[in-house]
Amino acid sequence: MMMLKLFGIVFFCGLLSPSQEVLSGLSCAVSPGAMQNVLSDAILQNGLLQQHLQGLVLPNIMGEGGLLNSPTSITGLHLVRVRLPRLSVLLLPGIGVQLTITAKLELSGNCLVGLLSELIDILVDVNITANIKCTNFESGTVQVIIEDCLCILGAVRIKLLSGLLSLSVNEIVLNQLTATLPGLLCPVVNIVVNLVNIQLLGTLNAVIPVGTAGTIHYQLASLPFTSGLFLGLDLDGAVKQVGGSIIPHDSSSSALPPLLDKLLVLGLRQSFLNAVLSLLIQIPPQTFTCTPEVFSSASRLQEAIMTIVPSECSTCHGTSPLSIKLTLSGNPLIILEENKATVELSVLIQVFVKRLDGPILNLLLLKADLSLKAHVSIAGGRLVLGLTLGSISLSLESSDVGISNILDLKPHCSSLLVETLLPLINGALGIGIPLPNVLGIPLIKVDIQI
Repeated sequence: MMMLKLFGIVFFCGLLSPSQEVLSGLSCAVSPGAMQNVLSDAILQNGLLQQHLQGLVLPNIMGEGGLLNSPTSITGLHLVRVRLPRLSVLLLPGIGVQLTITAKLELSGNCLVGLLSELIDILVDVNITANIKCTNFESGTVQVIIEDCLCILGAVRIKLLSGLLSLSVNEIVLNQLTATLPGLLCPVVNIVVNLVNIQLLGTLNAVIPVGTAGTIHYQLASLPFTSGLFLGLDLDGAVKQVGGSIIPHDSSSSALPPLLDKLLVLGLRQSFLNAVLSLLIQIPPQTFTCTPEVFSSASRLQEAIMTIVPSECSTCHGTSPLSIKLTLSGNPLIILEENKATVELSVLIQVFVKRLDGPILNLLLLKADLSLKAHVSIAGGRLVLGLTLGSISLSLESSDVGISNILDLKPHCSSLLVETLLPLINGALGIGIPLPNVLGIPLIKVDIQI
């Protein structure tokens, strides 16, 4: 289960002081099991730990007092396989993640007791606990270090082919493994954790196409942050248009609120979303004539306009239908408030007459400031916004024929924009904002919080 929190989309992982401003945005949280499954798959199920333990070289074990008090030596001891590996994750406030791996290590070698040489099999339970911290944030990447690694050996079972085994041999093996295994296993865990860090960071540092309009280059905006409740990753992205120009936006860090029933929190800030909306909503000017066959709302707007055209304008009262041109003005702006997302958009409405004997006659140039309610959802790994009209503010920019009172035009302009322009905008937004496959966790059954 993931939850998105609308102030931007941030996978936040860096501690912020109480004085830092919380920017509006969208956040998303993942249940503890999802992140544990990701790490378990990367470290255990994909064989990474087994692969690096395979080259484990254990020192020879030498001792006195074996069978019939003869000298004992165990040589060529090596790992055969890792049995029943399990992994668990615990968050450490202000430190990072505590990773615990339990497994049974199956070892094999040659045992010489006196003059008797035979194969020896050893099965040892190990419990490895490593505290992992993120550090050295630079250009969207971080390093991970293991601050503390503790390896505890549990039960040790020894089997000789002959079945002859003295308590002294068992004690020699246990003492030697206790002294040597932790020093061998912890460095292997350190290598594995760093390899997994590179692999998982690759899911954050990704370039994703946004339809044919451009690309988003996602990366971390700050160091990962852990509390006792959640791991946060603060995502940012460079939004680039086709042709290479980057749409600028504020990349300041964002703070995510704690989510008690989640473990991994993702967020995107409002400014980033605005840059992406500017990329997606690029509707060319729309021009059409006011005929009922085209749009009934345009025809009704024409009738309303004709009632307020000054009588002395002879050209205005001709039989030719009026033409309307809709042009987006400026960039869209998303406003995120608690449990509410609104997109503000300005549209120029030009109403004109095409004259055969000269330039066009502008009856009206109106500016419509739209407040559009945004419904936010996740589908197919994409953030999808669906817009409906909330309110409209209409102002007169100019009129070549002296029209000054536009009060009665507001409902007709509102209908016209809902009928003609809003479907085009929703169509452009329909492809969605592609999200990175963060840590390989699928965005399924997402809860969104604004």
